[in-house]
Amino acid sequence: MTVRPGLFAALFWLVLLVASGGRAETPDAALETLLGEARSAAAAPGACSQPGLDRLVRLYCTGKIRIGVREYYPLFGTREGQERLGYDVDVGRAMAKRLDVEPEFTRVNAASRIPLLADDKIDLTIATMGHNAQRDSQVRFIRPHYYQSETTLVGPKSLDIKGWSDVANRTICVTVGNGSNAQIVAHNARLMLFDEAGVLPDRLRDDICTLAAQDDSFFAYYFTDPRFADRFDQKFGFAQVPWGMAVAPSGSDRLARALDLISQIFLRDGVFLRIAQENRIGTAFLERQREVWNRPDCNTATGSKDRACVLPALTAELEPTPFAARVAAFEDWIEDRLGIDLQLPMFKTMPAWQLFKDGIANSLILVAGALAATLLFALLLGAAQSARLAVVRWPARTLTVILQSSPVVLTLVISAAVAHALFPYSSAVAIGAAIVALGLMNGSNAGQAIAEAMQSLRTEQGGGAASVATGLYGRAVSRSATQIVSFLINAAKGTPIASFIGAPELLSALTDITSFASGRASTYSLLLVFYIAVVIVVVWLCGKLRLWLERRQVAA
Repeated sequence: MTVRPGLFAALFWLVLLVASGGRAETPDAALETLLGEARSAAAAPGACSQPGLDRLVRLYCTGKIRIGVREYYPLFGTREGQERLGYDVDVGRAMAKRLDVEPEFTRVNAASRIPLLADDKIDLTIATMGHNAQRDSQVRFIRPHYYQSETTLVGPKSLDIKGWSDVANRTICVTVGNGSNAQIVAHNARLMLFDEAGVLPDRLRDDICTLAAQDDSFFAYYFTDPRFADRFDQKFGFAQVPWGMAVAPSGSDRLARALDLISQIFLRDGVFLRIAQENRIGTAFLERQREVWNRPDCNTATGSKDRACVLPALTAELEPTPFAARVAAFEDWIEDRLGIDLQLPMFKTMPAWQLFKDGIANSLILVAGALAATLLFALLLGAAQSARLAVVRWPARTLTVILQSSPVVLTLVISAAVAHALFPYSSAVAIGAAIVALGLMNGSNAGQAIAEAMQSLRTEQGGGAASVATGLYGRAVSRSATQIVSFLINAAKGTPIASFIGAPELLSALTDITSFASGRASTYSLLLVFYIAVVIVVVWLCGKLRLWLERRQVAA
């Protein structure tokens, strides 16, 4: 049998390829090449002063990497004096050591970890940040991911919460910037916002929060405390999400590539797993990932781009409104023409839009209710303070003095506590409590003005003994028209404070929206415009009321 020369040559090159260079480039080799190029670029004369320097090259110019970490997240990022502890912190140190630079840590929280990257205050954030599709436009996530968690709902064991149907109209304590907030709001729950996750267990203990939602990895530490575990339990979990380190989306291409390769190597070699074990956190995810990255198809220089190897981002896209595209076009037009970064998230997604509409409706109900209650209490307390019987007159005057001496917030809290003791919590109960509190606060002052006018009229007429003749009382109301109108306007202006007791008016709704969407400045500017418009209308209506009352006084 003869062997064709072409076939022989093909077999020869195949054997040579397999024996010497047939395997794909390893992540280790790719990393060394990339870091070598960056060091050489930084060593070139004048290179470090060049504008637009890639952040990886800049690391070797400065000799340090600026890392954003948490300081109030047990087991992952805490600070005791000058000592930083936790899984995220140790991961940052390991990454810096592999890059051969010094780590410089900066405190971040859920709300600041992305803006600090955008402002070039840090190079890398390692701050328990879930990788969801919404954030892909804000940062460049490092893949593969370095941890995974889900959001868990925690509350008293005595509270029967089994699923989403049980949280409607309940208030849940969360942190600003948590991606799962949108899902909570979508199930008609109210949010109480905090900047740091570390305060949530304390707020549960002192009963300020009935329920709290946060990563299960965060609560894992607290459930090791028997006193906490005896009182509270996990109700249910949702929104399982991989955690990603992240860099700025521009100017960080080579840095991101280097960190991708290091993460791949650290998962394959069990470095992340060892750090997790040292910090006493769950390791099931890292054990599974170690198996993945030891597979031949993943253990390559391109493994971090292989969908069969890396985890997908959590798809947390919210249903858009029918007019979302037009709103986005308007935002772009404003930025192009005026240079203003206008953000209107309340018009772009259905959960935010529903919150916004409900907030406006509830605010209008609250304003109308507060005006009616103020007028009603003014008439009642004015009549009581002008009554013939001391047993009626003095309790009314005492109540007025107490209300005038009490802070508005305290009156709201007491009113809400009484309402919640009498009725199960609901949005309607919170709004009703706020209406009563605002009506009493402003009505007591207006009632005192009516009583003083009544006394003045008696003196003018030489009436002597206290009496409440209908005609005389009507004239007293007309004479105190200016004061009544003033306190009606105060009642309208004070309605936003009702959000303090959980009334779902517009301020509360917009606070919920900004907990999972950007555009806080634009959102609260819109709130200001709304209340200015409401107060203008109230002032106009009250002006009409004052003129009517004054005409009655003249006619009398």
